[in-house]
Amino acid sequence: MRSDSDIKRDVEEELKWDPDIDATDIAATVKGGVVNLTGFTRSYSQKFEAERAAKRVAGVVGLANDIEVRVPAADERPDPEIARDTVAALRNQLPVSSQNATATVKNGWITLEGEVEWNYQREMAENSVRWLKGVRGVTNLLQVKPKISPADIKRKIEEAFRRSAEVDAKRVTVEAREGEVVLKGTVRSWAERQEAERAAWSAPGVKKVDDRITISA
Repeated sequence: MRSDSDIKRDVEEELKWDPDIDATDIAATVKGGVVNLTGFTRSYSQKFEAERAAKRVAGVVGLANDIEVRVPAADERPDPEIARDTVAALRNQLPVSSQNATATVKNGWITLEGEVEWNYQREMAENSVRWLKGVRGVTNLLQVKPKISPADIKRKIEEAFRRSAEVDAKRVTVEAREGEVVLKGTVRSWAERQEAERAAWSAPGVKKVDDRITISA
């Protein structure tokens, strides 16, 4: 098991190494393998990337992202402008399913609501607006409405695990019921746990993933 001081050092180095992050005003503390990021960034995308960078570090078992987004005055925009760009981005990335999605903006914070058929559409919607100028945060309330049986969901996820070079399918079990998936088992790293959850979310009809996988060296 890696020490907290080693994890802290590597998180700080990973933040500095990532070209999409200005880590000048970001601080990291680690306790029991759980990382807490504090400080501020100048865009929501940098806050998001800082979290991704920290999760890449070996030994990280949990993370709290308390970074504050402080948009520079030159990048501040009124909510109606952000809302118009949000709608345009959704229509560009999801020309069909965007018809069932709505976006509201308050103080630079975007809230997405509505329904999509696949989780990748839910993720794509958020990805398409995360980088808009002036955005302080995104709340994704889009719901996935499945059109597939629980047995088929379970089978497709298990098949995805077997194909994956990053997930040991023998160490992870899958339960599925009405579009909700429960993952159990033990993996070797945070990255493997994330890959298992990503694979589960990628299955058609999945609307919720309860990731109970534990990490063990």
